[in-house]
Amino acid sequence: MSETMNRILVAGGIFAVIVIAALLERIGIPGVYWLCIGIALAMIVEFLACLWRAPRDVMFNGTNIAIFLLFLGLLGFDFVSLLTLARRPMLILMILVIVCATDICAWFFGGQIGGDKMWERISEHKTWAGQIFGIIGGTAAAIAYGHWVLGTFVSQLVWIGIGIALLSQYGDLTASFVKRKLHIKDYSHILGGHGGIIDRFDGWIYVLPIIWAVLA
Repeated sequence: MSETMNRILVAGGIFAVIVIAALLERIGIPGVYWLCIGIALAMIVEFLACLWRAPRDVMFNGTNIAIFLLFLGLLGFDFVSLLTLARRPMLILMILVIVCATDICAWFFGGQIGGDKMWERISEHKTWAGQIFGIIGGTAAAIAYGHWVLGTFVSQLVWIGIGIALLSQYGDLTASFVKRKLHIKDYSHILGGHGGIIDRFDGWIYVLPIIWAVLA
């Protein structure tokens, strides 16, 4: 099976899980809440496992220790943010839709168009074309989600889509930077071609704390 087909199948599986969680919400079961809490906890455990496996010279480098602690703190902040935000399933579903649409469009169009790299020393595959189309895709997803939920066009969702799409891509870059420090390609292989849980959901690393702070 090709890597592209593997990524498509895994993405379809992730989407199906999110849909099931949304359907559980309709019958009074907090599926979105427990799904998000589970993802956040899995990200923390996955990162701790990476630190456990890291060579001593990588783990106990002074600069690396500070970076790893900051990243672990960020993952912990995500978990704390979700304790509140995940009680609002429609909001969390919107974030997931925008982040996933941004990631898919950035990956697809970035690969198809190519061009100048954003920050090659951190991530060799991310391009400016991918970022632009990621923002377009994330914004379109925000508008479509708003129309589906509210039945009308909401202009504020344009700016929300742009903001979340941008933050999600810089969350992705941050996770890639930490991977470089750990000398690994993926945080794990639990999701096949998508890597680990962090590889798939790193887009919400900055999104969740900022939205939590705004709503608080």
